[in-house]
Amino acid sequence: MIKRIFKLAACLAPMLLAVGCATQKATPYDYTAFKAAQPRSILVLPPLNNSPEVNAGNSVYAQVTYPLAEAGYYVLPVALVNETFKQNGMTTSADIHMLPPAKLKEIFGADAGMYITITRYGSTYTVLDSVVVVAAEAKLVDLKTGAVLWTGTASASNNEGGNNGGGGLIGALVAAAVKQVINSTTDQSHPVAGVTSARLLSAGYNNGILYGPRSANYSKQ
Repeated sequence: MIKRIFKLAACLAPMLLAVGCATQKATPYDYTAFKAAQPRSILVLPPLNNSPEVNAGNSVYAQVTYPLAEAGYYVLPVALVNETFKQNGMTTSADIHMLPPAKLKEIFGADAGMYITITRYGSTYTVLDSVVVVAAEAKLVDLKTGAVLWTGTASASNNEGGNNGGGGLIGALVAAAVKQVINSTTDQSHPVAGVTSARLLSAGYNNGILYGPRSANYSKQ
């Protein structure tokens, strides 16, 4: 009987693996518009913050330009962009995101604009754990035509390795309480936001943005 069970398991394993792979396989992104536009410079707009954390926008904004620069694009300096918006009376991300792409092109001269929306930022406390999660969405827009060239989403947490500690239920409750105190008293979300930014805007990943003209991989895509 046991041998028959093992035989059945051996036969089913490849089938289950195939089904799992088929389920997880993402639909290839259509880069036709992206490749036609060939953006060289990117203006990153101040992110829209849909989370309750007031510092989420600044935290993410401070870290999103690095992966784009590493991908091979010229990224307009955040400080210069912020100051320019302030000088023109634009102080909120919502108002800035409503500006016509052609107007942004006129002011900054960039080829494309990166619009980012923060959907989650901060710690979530449950009975047995406290987890910091940062999630965001992004879209790249041709500032000349207003066409969307690319969209993507990404998230990260400080608990991706799981909780493998012992101690039973009491130990888990104590660990969760301690973790919550640490997450609440220190900015644990900022480094997690860096991971989310890298996952969201780094080139060379499945359905991610394409390499820019300053990258050695530009001609290979």
